[in-house]
Amino acid sequence: MYVSVPKRRSSIKTVNEMKEIGLKYGCNPNQKPSRIYMNDGRELPVEVLNGRPGYINFLDALNSWQLVKELNKATGIPAAASFKHVSPAGAAIGIKLSPVLKKSCFVDDVEGLDDSPLACAYARARGTDRLSSYGDFIALSDICDVTSARLVRREVSDGVIAPGYEEEALKILKEKKNGNYSIIRIDPDYNCDPIETKQVFGISFEQGHNDSLISGELFDNIVTENKKITDEVRRDLIVSLITLKYTQSNSVVYAFDGQTVGVGAGQQSRIHCTRLAGSKADTWFMRQHPKVLALPFRKDLGRAMRDNVIDGYINKNEEDVTADGIWQKYFTERPEPLGDEEIRGYLSSISGVSLGSDAFFPFGDNIERAHRSGVSYVAQPGGSIRDDDVIATCDRYGMVMCFTGLRLFHH
Repeated sequence: MYVSVPKRRSSIKTVNEMKEIGLKYGCNPNQKPSRIYMNDGRELPVEVLNGRPGYINFLDALNSWQLVKELNKATGIPAAASFKHVSPAGAAIGIKLSPVLKKSCFVDDVEGLDDSPLACAYARARGTDRLSSYGDFIALSDICDVTSARLVRREVSDGVIAPGYEEEALKILKEKKNGNYSIIRIDPDYNCDPIETKQVFGISFEQGHNDSLISGELFDNIVTENKKITDEVRRDLIVSLITLKYTQSNSVVYAFDGQTVGVGAGQQSRIHCTRLAGSKADTWFMRQHPKVLALPFRKDLGRAMRDNVIDGYINKNEEDVTADGIWQKYFTERPEPLGDEEIRGYLSSISGVSLGSDAFFPFGDNIERAHRSGVSYVAQPGGSIRDDDVIATCDRYGMVMCFTGLRLFHH
């Protein structure tokens, strides 16, 4: 059963016929007052069904909703996104997960997962970068079903936005955070005005809304010697570019099997975007390594802590989780460390990854770094004075590169 709270029956006291929603504060507690409203006095296209979303929550909700709505429209498959601080940590369409991917995403015990494309989409989106998705805001392109709600309930997140909720799904979600979980319904038919405005330091900015259409035809201009591209690759490139459209620039996205596997957002240098997204993609693939899947975790260790430990095990960050005196906190027995040669050997077997960039690559070093993470297909606007060098680097590795002619800066 589909549930929609009538617009004039919100439980939020600060709602005046859904024309205004008062917020606790803005980006920070000292930024008061805070609210959302329509400049022309119309009713808002969103309803708060539970909880009290904040300023950043709504920024995440409205950006992520645009992403999943567009991804669903472009592919015809339910889509989901996991947002943190106005950029996606992950986005995906609802393709079934392999048994290995289910285990690596901690969803191998979710009953009915294969029967819910929407739940599969969120499992993939959250699984892109589970470390960054901790405390995310979730967007679902379709009416939230019970399986999706059960999956969301057990993850640490701030809230969810969807066009509707099944009655039992809404009940499940309302149990999160002691009844304070933020649940937003958005009118799926709402479209914003063609001209958008915002203020910075009291000065108003105005521009046309980014209504660029991203479809498979965008990748027809192949500039490399290798011109072999499949429908599945076009799909993954669509996932990467639509995700870029709602990611803080500069940004680069790696995609594979209908989902993002690495998002590099908000970097001043494009090579840093490529490195950041590549390192996240490497971690995503390494989570499926047999040694990682077999880590002997203590039963009292929650999923969030397991994510932290796995990241440390793979990337050898702040703490050696296999060291004596440390491993006992996480494991029932000491796991064998992952060797550098072991990691390089495993990652060198990866190929078929797609990469999208929100602006042109100025140097071939981006391609060199992408190749190390199994990238075989690249979509970028083109237009650099060094395009020839970038193309030659792709040709050296037999990669396919498309010039889309479409820049996707987002701020």
